[in-house]
Amino acid sequence: MVYNPFMKQFDVIVIGAGGAGLFCAKEAGQRGRSVLVLDHNSKAGSKILISGGGRCNFTNRNAGPENYLSQNPHFCKSALSRYTSSDFLDLVKKHHIPYHEKKLGQLFCNNSAQEIVDMLLEECESGRVQVILGVQVQSVEKSGLFKVWTSENLYMSHSLVVATGGLSIPKLGATDLGYQLAQQFEIGIIPTWPALDGFRFSREDEKRFGDLTGLSVDCTATCQGKAFRENVLFTHAGLSGPAALQASLYWEPGDALSLNFFPDETEETLLSWWNEQKRSSKSEAKTLLGQRLPSRLAERLCELYLPNRATASQLSDKQIKDFTQTLTAFSIKPHSTVGYSKAEVTKGGVDTKELSSQTMESRKVKGLYFIGEVVDVTGWLGGYNFQWAWSSGWAAGQVV
Repeated sequence: MVYNPFMKQFDVIVIGAGGAGLFCAKEAGQRGRSVLVLDHNSKAGSKILISGGGRCNFTNRNAGPENYLSQNPHFCKSALSRYTSSDFLDLVKKHHIPYHEKKLGQLFCNNSAQEIVDMLLEECESGRVQVILGVQVQSVEKSGLFKVWTSENLYMSHSLVVATGGLSIPKLGATDLGYQLAQQFEIGIIPTWPALDGFRFSREDEKRFGDLTGLSVDCTATCQGKAFRENVLFTHAGLSGPAALQASLYWEPGDALSLNFFPDETEETLLSWWNEQKRSSKSEAKTLLGQRLPSRLAERLCELYLPNRATASQLSDKQIKDFTQTLTAFSIKPHSTVGYSKAEVTKGGVDTKELSSQTMESRKVKGLYFIGEVVDVTGWLGGYNFQWAWSSGWAAGQVV
């Protein structure tokens, strides 16, 4: 895209060249608006590029309001219903990007996440959007027009769109600029927290489970009544893997995490299995359990909760019942999450009470919009947060 150094006033300035910002910019540009995108990173879409193992889980077929967390759970309904995952998939097909579907409706590029970034930049180019990278936004004010001072120039616009993302993964350049701008214009912020993030063990649990590093188990992780069935991965310091990351979205300090290591069985059927082993087997309990769970995990659970080297036949009915309950509702209280360095997204952000759900415009400041991760709308793992970027960017792009 050719940058015109003499043009300083635009209809729209977008701060942030991530998914939401580029999507909003291309929509506005294709409506005939003059649009400038500013970003301090040297590359557009830096978070897109690393997502999905470099193949970008760009949306989810099942994306709906129930897959998002917000102080106002109804806020996301309008944007998600007006620009859907099917709409974004149509754009992917238009650009002939090969893709595939994984489990649970997750859609990925066959080749590279760069194809999604290139698609967005091509769409911006078709709307004559100007994109300037590697430039710092130093200050913003509004006196009739918005005035945006950067490290190089002063730019002015009728509309200003804040698409700065959250605090997650600071090595990609994450900053708190969006929250600073909200505070400057006296717009409320819901406290932020790292989310879709791994857990750190308490000191006691690190001693008990820290040596299970690399062990992965299919289970159901439950936190605050929200249950997720996928793998949990043991690390040297805590728990990770898709199910743990999903549960972290609902976790608050002091909460316990419940793991069901037998998600396809009820407590009653597992209890019956143990009673059958008690009647018919002389094998140690850890050997029997190791046939159904990863052997290292089975051995550790038996060490912690059963008599040493006990066979199934030696277990009392109460021991079997208590151990069965442990296996189906294993409770662990994490010390914390890992933090913003590893969290995929930031929970909290600009209070949705301050914004129009139709347009994403501030109710207090005419012409000021907030979209994407900077807003207090956080999706599940699996393409949901990208869909929020597209949907919220589209909603603002229709009106700026």
